[in-house]
Amino acid sequence: MHNSENCHENVWILSGTSDGPVIVNKLLKLNYVVFVSVVTHKASKSYVENSKLHIITGKLNDSSEIINFIEKNKINYVIDATHPFALIISQNLDEACKKIKKPLLAFERKSEIKPFKNFNYILGLKNINKEVLVNKNILLAIGSRLLNETASYYLKCGANVFTRVIPTYESISTAFASCIKNSNIAILEPSKNKGIILEKKLCDHWKIDYILCRDSGSYAQMNWEEIVYKSDMKLFLVKRPNLKFRNSLIFFDYDKLINQLTGKNNTLG
Repeated sequence: MHNSENCHENVWILSGTSDGPVIVNKLLKLNYVVFVSVVTHKASKSYVENSKLHIITGKLNDSSEIINFIEKNKINYVIDATHPFALIISQNLDEACKKIKKPLLAFERKSEIKPFKNFNYILGLKNINKEVLVNKNILLAIGSRLLNETASYYLKCGANVFTRVIPTYESISTAFASCIKNSNIAILEPSKNKGIILEKKLCDHWKIDYILCRDSGSYAQMNWEEIVYKSDMKLFLVKRPNLKFRNSLIFFDYDKLINQLTGKNNTLG
């Protein structure tokens, strides 16, 4: 696809439903042609309809697929706004863009954790002290990819394992295929109403002692922090991975990212 004479270059964004729509809307207002890659059809519904916006649904398997997409669609800039723990796609993007010398920019949500008495940073999903787990109720809010493996570990530690998953086919099917009891699985979108946090009612119903989640900067994480802060529960938060392979420019502010693309503070080649 080619831009019309009054358009800028083609931009490809890989993102979810939080940061992607904000970045896309800013670019569309500046007359960019934007390609967005999301994993699920449901995620695509978060984006506006626009003749200059092209949404692609599904997973990218490797760097060669990424290169093919970039070359086929004449992409000028790539933006990695994926989940902070999406290591594979970030690594594949980095590898592909280096290989064909395409500018890669990364957007990350700020990690603004203010530690409190019930808060614990841990390095990995299985780094909670085994001795404190026996007969305790632990809620896993970690997504579905590593759910069964993590649940199995904590069940062997003597804990009672519960989980909250988002209402997507993959998450639901993975949860019910896991070693977690069906009665210990809740399907729930993260609450965005600060006055009513359904996760709090869930924790009360299950008498949760510990919550395990990742430092993603998401609505869900903020909900867990607020719930634990006002309770006797404990929050175990997995630190973000160190993406040592990453060679891209990293932005934590939408406008600074956009300014980089538009040339207002351009250091891209």
